[in-house]
Amino acid sequence: MNGATTSGELRAHNRVRLLRAVHDGGATRTRAQLTRDLGLARGTASVLVAGLAEDALLHEEPAPEHTRGRPTQVARPHPDGPLALAVDVREDAWELAACELGGDAHVLEVRPHDGTPRGALGPLGEALAEQTRRHGHRVVGVGVALAGPVRLGGLVDVAHLGWRSVDVPRLLDLPAPVPGGAPIVGNDTAFAALAEARRGLLRGVRVGLHLHVDFDLGGVLVVDGRPLDGANGTGAEFGHMPLGGGGRPCACGATGCWGMDVGANALLRQAGLAYGGGQGREQAARVLEAGGPPLAAAARALGRGIAALVNAHDPEVVTLSGLGVDVLAAGRAALLEAYGPGLMAIRRDRPPRVEPSALGWRGALLGAMESVFDAFLTPEGLDRWRLSRA
Repeated sequence: MNGATTSGELRAHNRVRLLRAVHDGGATRTRAQLTRDLGLARGTASVLVAGLAEDALLHEEPAPEHTRGRPTQVARPHPDGPLALAVDVREDAWELAACELGGDAHVLEVRPHDGTPRGALGPLGEALAEQTRRHGHRVVGVGVALAGPVRLGGLVDVAHLGWRSVDVPRLLDLPAPVPGGAPIVGNDTAFAALAEARRGLLRGVRVGLHLHVDFDLGGVLVVDGRPLDGANGTGAEFGHMPLGGGGRPCACGATGCWGMDVGANALLRQAGLAYGGGQGREQAARVLEAGGPPLAAAARALGRGIAALVNAHDPEVVTLSGLGVDVLAAGRAALLEAYGPGLMAIRRDRPPRVEPSALGWRGALLGAMESVFDAFLTPEGLDRWRLSRA
């Protein structure tokens, strides 16, 4: 039940349902498909689409291919429709994109930074303010993915950069009122997992495990399409569990963290090169391309840890994003050699498959987008949109 008790509430509910279906379907469904999939009467669907077009949320275009008769119309985002500003803040650079309903992300700027909170977030805040001024009422929110645990309120820790309780909304210093409320700040792994559940291999999967590898490793369990974020919002931290078997102290304060054996930092360390501080991405790529012992060690550590998490959580599938895609492609044999023996006997006949993400490096950015549209695609969000255009 949707809780609607009046015709107005039912109409508002169906407007959200239809927009959500357009967004989740990549803005590729025809009106007839949306009508059927949502169980709407044809006349009701026509009225809803017309109203959404009048509010500059949708418009219809002829389908690229159609048979004889009346041309089939595809519901697409309106040219003056809502935009989500999405950001992926990595240890050495950030990427900013404007995203439309349906999931199209248009990269606006990629900028390196010095690894300090102010050096990263100050210029980012200026860029976000400029894009908000440029696009005006179209901006319905800002989503920011960061490479570290994010507590409620937007406080982030990035241990290997020395970030402790960094107040992200304060340092972004966006002009008030921020469209859609305060920026939505989240962990990059959790956002990548959210995107994978909406637009990748975890779509329709009841229980999945997603791992995001960059300089180190993050991981999160995805249940019914939602990453489990924990009581304080910091649940996507499998990389800080002692799954690798090492005894080195981690910058996070724990000892033997799995992430110390997987990712760019691990590859650089295994190759005898300088590592840490969010530096060395290109050198790590060269180490990975060269293969040999550093790649094999990282792949084996990744496989052992995946086995432990599979034993604990019983996922249907394991997906890897970021550098994990490349480690799997180049070191699959070593990874699987460690993965299989680490599984309980009851799981070996049909072990969960380990697959590269369908989204690659774009998962965190697209997950930041999804967080904004999740907040927007509500009756209240659509009411704010209508008022912003009045």
